[in-house]
Amino acid sequence: MTTIWHNPRCSKSRATLALLEENGVTPEVRRYLDDAPSEAEIRAVLDALNAAPIELMRRGEQAFKTLGLSKDSDDATLIAAMGTHPILIERPIVIHKGRARIGRPPESVLEIL
Repeated sequence: MTTIWHNPRCSKSRATLALLEENGVTPEVRRYLDDAPSEAEIRAVLDALNAAPIELMRRGEQAFKTLGLSKDSDDATLIAAMGTHPILIERPIVIHKGRARIGRPPESVLEIL
């Protein structure tokens, strides 16, 4: 099973979804802004990415500033913020067989298929 955390308003997310489909993959599409991942799901994706929470965050979003977050914020605070404000999660994320990639550039997700 392949899942994409998708925002249809994002060109990179649309391009990544199209690339998956062009390569014969029909992923489960999770509109993560409408169906926010839990903190446990975010932790699992971070493990699959082998990434720190700050690497999964959209630091240019207004919510990042409003919440007083920074690169020095502790991991638990960052994960909680992403769970409460999914707009802070970088997009798109493709999850496949326990591995994950951020689709920036979209072609990077092909590494895990």
